[in-house]
Amino acid sequence: MIIDLQAVPQQTGTVYPDPFKALLAGRVKQRVGDAAGLRNFGVNLVTLAPGSVSALRHWHEKQDEFVYVISGHLTLVTDEGEQLLTAGTMAGFAAGQANGHQLVNRSSAPAMYLEIGDRTPDDQAHYPDDDLRASASPNGWVITHKDGRPY
Repeated sequence: MIIDLQAVPQQTGTVYPDPFKALLAGRVKQRVGDAAGLRNFGVNLVTLAPGSVSALRHWHEKQDEFVYVISGHLTLVTDEGEQLLTAGTMAGFAAGQANGHQLVNRSSAPAMYLEIGDRTPDDQAHYPDDDLRASASPNGWVITHKDGRPY
């Protein structure tokens, strides 16, 4: 199926609680995989404004993730430190590896990348730097404190 990008809605905002929302204010996602009717994995075209982040640094118990940088400069932050990603750079994050990752746009121009992930049910996402836990549900991610208390 051919995807008309102009017809794919641009989504802003996040499911993260208020204390974390400002960090993602410059993130715009287009769910191009959904536009193609994909059900087993998701593909998002993401644009990050200068100073914005892809997500809080996290890792998944069951879901794999993959990113491909289309344009701009992004900093990948993991337990190993920071690495610069430029157009054509790819990175993958295997499920179950407790090494949180995040993309940060520290440049003065927007950056764009494809984000690809599977939709394995009953996933948990862990946030090593923040008091958050995300649990996958049929209605989307449920965000709680690490001890399970709701926000």
